[in-house]
Amino acid sequence: MANIRIIATGLRFPEAPVAMKDGSIVLTEIERQTVTRVKMDGTTEVIAHTGGGPNGLAVGPDGAFYICNNGGFSWRSEWNMLRPAGPSTDYTGGRIERLDPKTGKLTTLYDRCGSHKLLGPNDLVFDGLGGFYFTDLGKARARDRDWGGLYYALADGSMIKEVAHPILTPNGIGLSPDGKTLYAAETETARLWAWDVVEPGVLGKAPFPSPHGGRLMVGLGGFQRFDSLAVDGWGNVCVATLVNGSISVIAPEGGLVRQIAMPDMFCTNICFGGPDLKTAYLTLSGYGKLVAMDWPNPGLRLAHEA
Repeated sequence: MANIRIIATGLRFPEAPVAMKDGSIVLTEIERQTVTRVKMDGTTEVIAHTGGGPNGLAVGPDGAFYICNNGGFSWRSEWNMLRPAGPSTDYTGGRIERLDPKTGKLTTLYDRCGSHKLLGPNDLVFDGLGGFYFTDLGKARARDRDWGGLYYALADGSMIKEVAHPILTPNGIGLSPDGKTLYAAETETARLWAWDVVEPGVLGKAPFPSPHGGRLMVGLGGFQRFDSLAVDGWGNVCVATLVNGSISVIAPEGGLVRQIAMPDMFCTNICFGGPDLKTAYLTLSGYGKLVAMDWPNPGLRLAHEA
C-alpha cells in the first residue's frame, strides 16, 4: 500500500483534481454537483454549483475552468462507500461548460456535436493551441448502454467535431509530453488506446481490426476497470484503476510497468503538483477523500497550467 497523506475527507465522490499555483486543489464533486477548492489544511469552499454531474475538469488558455458535465447519476451507498448507479432521474444529456473562477459564471459551450447530443462527457485535456480533446463515455441503463467516442473542440465555443468512434466507455484522456500521441482509457475492458496526432483535431487511424483507429497499449486481465489518467514527465501513462483500487503505470511503448495499491476500490483520478511536480494528488471517491503521495519522478506539466 502506498504511503499516502490524507488532505480532505467528507467529499461527495470527488474527481478531476487540478493542482493550483497557490497550493490548493480544485476538483469536482459529482454527487454534490459542485466545483470545489480544497486547501492544504483540508478546508473546502464551493466555487460553483453546476447541476448535472460535473466530471472532468481542466484549466483552459484563458485561465477559466472547463468542465465535462455527464448530465448526472443516480447514487447508491453501501459498505460505507458511495458509487454511481445509472443516469439520474432528471438526466437529459451531457455538456461541456466553462467556469469563470473570478465571477463564478457558468456557461454551456457545447451540448451536441452537429445533430448528435453529447451523452456523458467524462474527461478532457487541452493541447497548447487553444483546443481540447474530450471523452464521452455515454450512459449505462438497466438493459442497454451507449457507445462512446472522442471529440475535439475549441475553447471559444466555435468548433466541435468527433475524432474517434465507437469506443466502449472511453474515460480518462491525455497527451504525450510532445503532444504527438493521444491516449484514452476504456473503463469496462481496462484497455488503454493510443492515436497519433496528425494535426490539432486530426488523428491517425490504425486499420481494421481496430474498431476506432486506436492502437492497443495495454489490456489488463481480471476484474479491473480504468478511470481517469495523467501522463508523467517520462511519458508513462498513469491510469486510476477501479475495483482493485490502484494506479496502473503504463510505459509509453506499451505494457504495464507496475501497479500502486490504494485503500479505495474507487481510486478515480490522479494529477501532479508541487514545485517539482513530484507530488501525486489522488481522489479516493468511494470514501470521499483527497490524498497525496510522493511520486518517484516528475509529472507532466499540462498546457495552460504553468
